[in-house]
Amino acid sequence: MSKDVLVVAEKRNGNLRNVSFEALAAAKKIADGGKVTAVLFGQGDKGDAEQLGHYGAAQVYLVTNEELNDFSIDAYTQAFTEVFNIVKPDAVLLGHTAMGRDLAPRAAARLGLGLVSDCTEVNVQGDEVVFVRPIYAGKAFQKKKITNGTIFATIRSNNIDKGEPDTGLTAETIEHKAAITDIRTVIKDVVRKTAGTIDLTEAKIIVSGGRGVKSAEGFNPIHELAKALGAAVGASRAACDAGYCDYSMQVGQTGKVVTPDLYIACGISGAVQHLAGMSNSKIIVAINKDPEAPIFKVADYGIVGDLFEVVPMLTEEFNKVPV
Repeated sequence: MSKDVLVVAEKRNGNLRNVSFEALAAAKKIADGGKVTAVLFGQGDKGDAEQLGHYGAAQVYLVTNEELNDFSIDAYTQAFTEVFNIVKPDAVLLGHTAMGRDLAPRAAARLGLGLVSDCTEVNVQGDEVVFVRPIYAGKAFQKKKITNGTIFATIRSNNIDKGEPDTGLTAETIEHKAAITDIRTVIKDVVRKTAGTIDLTEAKIIVSGGRGVKSAEGFNPIHELAKALGAAVGASRAACDAGYCDYSMQVGQTGKVVTPDLYIACGISGAVQHLAGMSNSKIIVAINKDPEAPIFKVADYGIVGDLFEVVPMLTEEFNKVPV
């Protein structure tokens, strides 16, 4: 049975996030011939709507209000509820991002709906939609389905193939002014800290440093290797706690959960809390001078050696490869 699906798209640094396209790919599978609608809150434009159309959205709501220019949970929940009541979807998908993790449970509670979070697979079995999500820090997976009411789920980045855009597809664009009232918090200023220009949660390649980098300057070789690979830079909690880098770079159970194609761990011992954030990476390369380090148990490739010798050698070789 076909379903109408609503996808909450998201922008970061002026660009649509990849997870929005991945959610659209999942939405098309769930819809099975039904309508896929995307909604973008804040400063979206017709160029964004056109791009969302290329990835499968038949209809795009550009929802505006000055309260939506920066993320505010009160404003976004009200705007989402308003669009939800207009579209009346059978299913709702969001990215499992900082915004999605905040908005989805609040909106689901307001609407009296169940929520499946942090999904890595979406499968359709007859009329049922089955979601797969990791549990126990990625050591096991569970299958979940919503048996009554609107399907509501968040999608983890880098797990669902977004496919190639079809420029022949177009979306109906609807500009909607949301009615926002009863705002309990006011955004005065936004201070952004970032580890680089590449979004850590959506990066295809990540180079991370741990306690073994020894100092803030010890991250310089890590940054050089990341630059050569076009990668994002991450860190273990030990490196962040030691003051070597900002907590915005932290990968792990209490940091960001990432699933890149390639994860290079430099000077990271492999504590279970860190593994919880990166163990589902497609390929893991570990560089550590301790051959007994736990990180080697999950690594696909291991290099036993001093990262200050190995990492510059890798950077030199990668820089020789023509782009």
